Amino acid sequence: MNIAIDGPAGAGKSTIAKKLAKELGYVYVDTGAMYRAMALYFLEQGIDSTNEEAISAASDTVDISIRYQDGEQQVILNDENVNDKIRREEVGNMASATSIYPKVRTKLVALQQKLAASTDVIMDGRDIGTCVLPNAEVKIYLTASSATRAKRRYDELMAKGEACDLAAIQQDIEDRDYRDMHRETSPLKQAEDAVLVDSSEMNIDEVVAAIQKICQEKI
Repeated sequence: MNIAIDGPAGAGKSTIAKKLAKELGYVYVDTGAMYRAMALYFLEQGIDSTNEEAISAASDTVDISIRYQDGEQQVILNDENVNDKIRREEVGNMASATSIYPKVRTKLVALQQKLAASTDVIMDGRDIGTCVLPNAEVKIYLTASSATRAKRRYDELMAKGEACDLAAIQQDIEDRDYRDMHRETSPLKQAEDAVLVDSSEMNIDEVVAAIQKICQEKI
């Protein structure tokens, strides 16, 4: 059984997918974290995001895997747990900029499809329902207004004690939306058979309940 959740940055895909996976007893595969791990590697190697040749070459030398310990997902980059590094803003921006390159996507999609073929999974990202798992039994397109997504990110950063600017965060989100929706390779879009869920006026539990209902109806 495969559940695909797509949507723009900051829509709450990972939070919702994790909670849903726990309640359903499925394996949660955070594809965004895998792209962030790849991006972190590029940053650590000092590779410019516009250098496709160097990015493609580096993709051959990186190993990324997902494992679970005490019920928590760990993203492993070349044998190192990088969970605490991949959520930085610069890593997210690098991931958005480099995920357009075919070599990067080919490597990660193969791993994602292998996971989905062997177990019940909930997978979230930008092109899960359209490209990675086109035959998923349930497809969700989770979104929210850019203002809502920016405020959520702002609150998250403030809670961590990080200085930030709400307007700058919203502009960054809108810029990332444009890049994700207009890239040549696997652009972000709602699959024809995906159900739209707008979480702008919903809390986490309400979104999870709505998707659970959709799953029950589909199954």
